[in-house]
Amino acid sequence: MPTVSVKQELLFQALGRRYTDEEFDELCFEFGLELDEITSEKDIISKEQGDGKAEGASDIILYKIDVPANRYDLLCLEGLVRGLQVFKERIKAPRYKRIMPANGDVQRLIITEETAQVRPHAVAAVLRNITFSKDRYDSFIDLQEKLHQNICRKRALVAIGTHDLDTISGPFTYTARPPSEIRFKPLNQSKEYTASEILDLYRTDSQLKHYLHIIENKPLYPVIYDSNGVVLSMPPIINGDHTKISINTRNVFVECTATDITKAKIVLDILVTMFSEYCEKQFIVEAAEVTYLNGKTCIYPILTLMSCFSETPSSLAKLLTRMCLKSHVTGNGNNIEIEIPPTRADIIHACDIIEDAAIAYGYNNIQMTIPKTYTIANQFPLNKLTELLRQDLAAAGFTEALTFALCSQEDIADKLGVDICSTKAVHIANPKTAEFQVARTSLLPGLLKTIAANKKMPLPLKLFEISDIVVKDSTKDVGARNQRNLCAIYYNKNPGFEFIHGLLDRVMQLLSVPPSKESGYLIKAAEDSAFFPGRCAEILAKGQSIGKLGVLHPDVITKFELTMPCSALEIKIEPFL
Repeated sequence: MPTVSVKQELLFQALGRRYTDEEFDELCFEFGLELDEITSEKDIISKEQGDGKAEGASDIILYKIDVPANRYDLLCLEGLVRGLQVFKERIKAPRYKRIMPANGDVQRLIITEETAQVRPHAVAAVLRNITFSKDRYDSFIDLQEKLHQNICRKRALVAIGTHDLDTISGPFTYTARPPSEIRFKPLNQSKEYTASEILDLYRTDSQLKHYLHIIENKPLYPVIYDSNGVVLSMPPIINGDHTKISINTRNVFVECTATDITKAKIVLDILVTMFSEYCEKQFIVEAAEVTYLNGKTCIYPILTLMSCFSETPSSLAKLLTRMCLKSHVTGNGNNIEIEIPPTRADIIHACDIIEDAAIAYGYNNIQMTIPKTYTIANQFPLNKLTELLRQDLAAAGFTEALTFALCSQEDIADKLGVDICSTKAVHIANPKTAEFQVARTSLLPGLLKTIAANKKMPLPLKLFEISDIVVKDSTKDVGARNQRNLCAIYYNKNPGFEFIHGLLDRVMQLLSVPPSKESGYLIKAAEDSAFFPGRCAEILAKGQSIGKLGVLHPDVITKFELTMPCSALEIKIEPFL
């Protein structure tokens, strides 16, 4: 959950009244937020760096408020106050409007084909005749940073640039050039640098160094010029000093470059709707025209009122209006037409609207009632079978382990002697660590890693796990399915195959599956790269192969940093339901 820090005095001034801490905490709860902490800049520095560093810091009281991750409109003081005021019915939800310039001279942003190699998308808009104060300016900058860390995914998806429009002249060109050909004075610097020198300059910068990897290995760097060749920005790293905004800026040109056009539209809509409040014409945003490679032009920001939803009755319309979802009863009084403002990109389904209605009604106001239907709760059969097996496996002397559902490609492929392509593994698109690259296709690697971490424990080590694995399945709507497996391992100075075989017999006895070729289960010799040749068997039951057991191959044991022999069993349990 993102956390928004707001000054108590500014917040109460904007809300038009004062609250006690308890009253404001209750208001946040009613609105679906959480007042996380009441602190000050001095307290924060004192906790993080010690009392000595906190000398001279501000004592102004700060409210730290946790907001839902998808409520981008609540990431700044302006959006937070607007939402609370509408919720308490003190103001009406604003209607945002996009207009063309009175003189017809719309600001244009032209995208060239070179950008396709780095960041192919861009959107833009103008905040005309805006009035900043220091607090408003600080909030404007802070919202950009909050968006960068949240929906923009640390500028990887979207990067925001804001510029003093009075210092530049359109049309603007968004292109990409070799680093040696880009030269300008970065924000708050005293001299010009080439793009390569700029990256070197910011390698030690506590904030910007985290974004350098996005473009530093690209042959071309993105850059935006005005009609006179002045550099506005080199996204997603830094803006030019020439166009920097201040509290005296009156007209702001906003551009967002992106790898995801949908996210770019949302970010632009949020930024301009939040601060159009301070424009001479409130909640009015001046449009900008973006020209794409194929000559197609688009007008931004979108500011579209999305969709409608049918429900009953008029009281629901009133509740939704309190949540900035302007609603009114239509037709014969049985339907409601709901306008979704551009600030509410989190509303994508009817259930999101119902959630807002419940928040407006008040969770504490919902009366507890006895259900009108008579039902008896039961466990899912698969979960019930799993619990019963867990108890009996523990009674058989095995200890249960719970391992990670994600693992490395090496764990399920290389270490088991198989090709990753043959595993039907579901891959994580952008793994944060090499330890979590794929969803596991077997429980065996997790148990082997557990033994490796507990080699100092007394022998023998007897572990089991009954959990889901994930495999690709084109017949499923998500392209994959879960499969409940049972895996057990015996680790000792001798392989202990008889213990694993005996455990299999006990499990089949519990499942009422006799050792029989026709109607029960049987094992037959098989080969598997994870098992020692001649010491592996396939388990057949219910007319299908349900798994394998055997003595693990010495190479597998070595790759998992083990030193003694090991026997293992892994079977599917869903066929026995």
